[in-house]
Amino acid sequence: MNFESNDFRKMASDDVYAYVKKQIVPGKRMYLFFDEIQRIDAWEDAINALRVDLDCDIYVTGSNAYLLSSEYSAYLSGGCVEIKMLPLSFSEFLYFHNFEVRETRSALGGVRKQVFDKNGERYELREAFEAFMRFGGMPGIADIGLDQEKALSLLDGIYSTVVVRDILERERRRGQKRITDSILLRKLILFLADNIGSNVSIASIGNTFVNEGLLEDGRRKGVPSAHTVQAYVNALLESYFIYEIKRFDIKGKEYLRTLGKYYIVDIALRNYLLGFRNRDSGHAIENVVYFELLRRGYDVAIGKIDNMEGAPVRRLKYRQVKVLSR
Repeated sequence: MNFESNDFRKMASDDVYAYVKKQIVPGKRMYLFFDEIQRIDAWEDAINALRVDLDCDIYVTGSNAYLLSSEYSAYLSGGCVEIKMLPLSFSEFLYFHNFEVRETRSALGGVRKQVFDKNGERYELREAFEAFMRFGGMPGIADIGLDQEKALSLLDGIYSTVVVRDILERERRRGQKRITDSILLRKLILFLADNIGSNVSIASIGNTFVNEGLLEDGRRKGVPSAHTVQAYVNALLESYFIYEIKRFDIKGKEYLRTLGKYYIVDIALRNYLLGFRNRDSGHAIENVVYFELLRRGYDVAIGKIDNMEGAPVRRLKYRQVKVLSR
């Protein structure tokens, strides 16, 4: 049931329950999928009742414009498991775009991997990875092909949805006035996108915005400008537009509050914001590697000893600790 559809969006909670009850097959386990059900008042009553009354598996999906992922457990009594979705990995990118990796043998007997499209055209693996670094992992791009103009149009829609609906509209629905300046929000997004993989201080961002006239000096009002910037950053984190990686004191084995790093959820969104050009490729690849580690179940932090920087990486499943040095 997609509650953006006119067929369902005018339903009340009791109507949802009654509609589903009519669809059940006696003696069969039901799998129920609800998209944007947060649009329905008291939707949690219908979901909780269905969970109790039916032999079913229930999946609830929706944007953060209506409900933060952290708030689901408060609405859904009983077992609730959150499944976080990420854009496509490189291997998934190849699959979605109908590329196949094959091993080929040279005349001298060497073996290498090459990529073939559905028409049999052959490409080097590096070429395919460069396409991934340019177009990113948003699944919708697979439907329009690797066309830069069409990709920009799709990415513009994704950006507008996240910023306008998932952040600004959510603040309006909450009746809060923390995130009200769309220009400041975009400026912050551009700053973080341009500084992925770099140590970032919220206080320094606040001072920069004050100097540029984008933010009032909050010290006069008793509220430091860094607090305002942190509120905007938190909104971006809640929307999963950016991800934060904490700094780890390797010697003291504790997390520090200052100088963390931020990564953008999809590298193509950075290209959309800053332009398609070969810029800062090291940090761009670092962004991709960070999300690949998340997909593989690692918890990542950054750390420093003297002039050496590393990343303590903990495999959640096996509780192993490794250090990746650069």
